[in-house]
Amino acid sequence: MRTLILSDIHSNLTALEAVLEQAQGKYDQVICLGDIVGYGPDPNEVIRRVQGLQPVAVVRGNHDKACCGISDAQDFNAVARTAAAWTREQLPPDNLAYLRQLDAGPLPVAGFQIVHGSIRDEDEYVFTPREAGENLQLAQVPLTFCGHTHFQGGFALRDTGRLEVLRVRIEPGVGFAEYPVTPGVKYLINPGSIGQPRDGDPRAGFAFYDHEKPLVEYWRVPYDLEATQKRMKAAKLPEPLIARLSVGR
Repeated sequence: MRTLILSDIHSNLTALEAVLEQAQGKYDQVICLGDIVGYGPDPNEVIRRVQGLQPVAVVRGNHDKACCGISDAQDFNAVARTAAAWTREQLPPDNLAYLRQLDAGPLPVAGFQIVHGSIRDEDEYVFTPREAGENLQLAQVPLTFCGHTHFQGGFALRDTGRLEVLRVRIEPGVGFAEYPVTPGVKYLINPGSIGQPRDGDPRAGFAFYDHEKPLVEYWRVPYDLEATQKRMKAAKLPEPLIARLSVGR
């Protein structure tokens, strides 16, 4: 069994299609860690593409909540609020309803659980070892997949209490790196962002989980980001969101 792990697509259809083309034939099921929409120019197309994949589990992200009206986006910065308001105006009733019915994490899946932000708070950013350690202490299962930070990598809590930071480096072009999953260790794994990476690599990030081996494959795939930027400009989305795609920050 191989699970394709998607996260933080952020209305970027071009990046999503590049990921799905690379992933074709390599997985048995799909999960999504939230933030399907927000920031990018293709909210309806991305929602429909995700629905067509028939994922076995999806959790909502903070942008999903803001764009469908569950939250008011008052904790967003001005650029993010502008994009959320634009996105909400583009969504027809059926897509608003789809976002509103998404589950909050943690959501159990066979063999692991999924969250958007963290185990203790769906909107928490887990950047530091301290934040990761506090969350992994709460984990009832060994393996948790999370998104939200747009940083590919994660954390591992050994049974000795030692916390390790999982750092991922992938060569230019299409590439992947394997990380084995060891019994007796608790993991918080972030597949990276498809639609708006922020770890310094503008390529779309995603992952597979191989249940049998077991291991995580972290992937990066280039995409036509200029095409996405052109659509963002046509939609008059904020310039900082357009510019940051080029640098992955």
